Amino acid sequence: MESQTLYYSKELSWLAFNERVLQEAADENNPAVERIRFLGIYSNNLDEFYRVRAAEVKRLITIAQNDGSEREAAEKIALMEQIQHKVVALSEKFNQIHKDVVKNLSRYNIFILRKDDLDEYQRTWVRDFFVNKILRHIAPILIDKKTDLLSRLNGTAVYLYVAIRRKDRNTRYAALQVPTQEMSRFVQIPPQKSRKKKHIVLLDDIIQLCLEDIFRGFIKYDSLEAYSFKMTRDSEYSINDEIDESYVEKMSESMKQRLIAEPVRVIHDNQMPSDMVKDLRKRLKITSLDTMHAAGHYRNFKDFIGFPNVGRDYLEHPKLPAIDTREFSKYNTVFDAISAHDILLYYPYHRFLHFTEFVRQAAFDPNVKSIRINIYRVASNSRIINSLIDAVDNGKKVTVVVELRARFDEEANIEWSKRMTDAGIRVVLGVPTLKIHSKLCLVSREEKGSLIHYAHFGTGNFNEKTAKIYTDFSLFTRNQDLAEEAVNVFDLIQYPYRRYKFQHLQISPLNARTKIQSLIRQEIQHLKEGHDAQITFKLNNLVDKELIDDLYRASQAGVKIRGLVRGMCSLIPGLPGISDNIELISIVDRFLEHPRVMIFGGGGDRKVFISSADWMTRNMDNRIEVGCPIYDNRLQQRIIDIIELQFCDTLKARQIDKDQRNHYVRRGNRKKLRSQVEIYSYLKKLEQ
Repeated sequence: MESQTLYYSKELSWLAFNERVLQEAADENNPAVERIRFLGIYSNNLDEFYRVRAAEVKRLITIAQNDGSEREAAEKIALMEQIQHKVVALSEKFNQIHKDVVKNLSRYNIFILRKDDLDEYQRTWVRDFFVNKILRHIAPILIDKKTDLLSRLNGTAVYLYVAIRRKDRNTRYAALQVPTQEMSRFVQIPPQKSRKKKHIVLLDDIIQLCLEDIFRGFIKYDSLEAYSFKMTRDSEYSINDEIDESYVEKMSESMKQRLIAEPVRVIHDNQMPSDMVKDLRKRLKITSLDTMHAAGHYRNFKDFIGFPNVGRDYLEHPKLPAIDTREFSKYNTVFDAISAHDILLYYPYHRFLHFTEFVRQAAFDPNVKSIRINIYRVASNSRIINSLIDAVDNGKKVTVVVELRARFDEEANIEWSKRMTDAGIRVVLGVPTLKIHSKLCLVSREEKGSLIHYAHFGTGNFNEKTAKIYTDFSLFTRNQDLAEEAVNVFDLIQYPYRRYKFQHLQISPLNARTKIQSLIRQEIQHLKEGHDAQITFKLNNLVDKELIDDLYRASQAGVKIRGLVRGMCSLIPGLPGISDNIELISIVDRFLEHPRVMIFGGGGDRKVFISSADWMTRNMDNRIEVGCPIYDNRLQQRIIDIIELQFCDTLKARQIDKDQRNHYVRRGNRKKLRSQVEIYSYLKKLEQ
């Protein structure tokens, strides 16, 4: 299966996913404040897309051109042009949705004001606020011939480009960073009269209004103009191979490369005059491979993720209080609970406190001898790490595997590593050639003279913050077959040159791919033997061509295949004779769908797995990932019930077709069903 028409571009598919996020901002059924926050999520996603995906395409073009591979270079250039065309089209949609959302907020007496909208009272208040609260954070970059603006800019910040104009003199330029790290970007103006109306002005507009207060007395000018712009850099870095550097030092050094990496995208206010655009393009060394385009008034819309609700509660999603499961709470200790039966949690519906309590109790339980855990991304104030430090103080042996290369969390993980090392924790910095993405925690406890392992297998990070907004499965088990293999995973990380056998777990890069392929082939065999055959999966991304080909072969054999894919999807369903038997949907809603699940249901022998791995080449071959079977029939059914509710979604499910047009699944005469709400109700009923 070599034809390119069998695979949808992963980059364009990623943009299709982000378009689904934009649809949520456009959806008038969503609460008004949530709609503007979805615009922030879209913007943040697009930043990451350019930092990672578009930057990779640009590098591949350069490599192909340097190698003289004209055909490959031409293909990648064509892809980059498609990316740029799609982004511009989405940008136009974004601008229109933004206008609609702002107009909609005004219906609820929330007004986002620009500087020209301010009345005399508001202007006076804003100028006073600027002098007393904002000015201290402003340090202009005055640009001359020697200024290397590219090296001075922060790729995650928003800037104002300022034209300093004088008659009969060449225009001078300056750049101002909007200080969103130091203060909220959203400033609420106190009411003069009616308290019913809420007025919000952005830092950008305040600074534009008060430009003269910044430059007066320092620079001569006849007029000042300022327009917003934002630059996105390539996020990749390389590791220095000097043998006398420690791994942490190498990572710290490589992080600095992001500060001077080449830009891959620059967006600016569409009102910026052409002479300013031309100068900015020259200063930032924009090439034909980079994206530079005009957009709306505001940049760095990702800040709108935190847009404050200054109105009524109904302007946000109603709270869904996290469920406190009796499977833990009816026992004295977490170890008693897990000993009674395997426990499966589904965040954020269940309380993440159950996991933090697992670690907290292990930290002081006299019978616990050791704790081992993988850390990929943790919260900024992690209770988990605090408990691990308490465990060391209580004489436990604590080993923490830290993945220093967790994208965009590298600096935080370096700092955590240093803090834990100072506290006496044994910190293992993983395998230099493999990212460690597994979600394992292992507590070893002495019981009746034997060492018993309590294992956690999950699909998401040990992060208190994201556990409130990401859906993820979390399995706690005392099954010693699974736990012993978890021990082997930790040993594998520390001693990768040794050979380990895994009968139960799917371990990347050792056996995950071959085990999944074997399970797919078994479904084909079931069909040949006259039995039912079906495959259901849920993933963040499905782009590995080898596994896609396996699914195509299963479809051709007649196996019924259903998939939930949140993000990138290169598989094309509905191709005659190839993927007729494959149905794919995607769900975007208030919670980010994050778990990886596989269900093989043919031949009367149901098999259910949860995993940390997406079906991407990097996850199969270049990372340490763990997939775990669910052996408890009761928990298998719970996962299947949850997945079935999602396939019944008639409000937030989109059909993934050959063109990834993001059409909503047709409801027909079926009742309205929003799966995330129904799943919450389903799990609540289980506790009654």
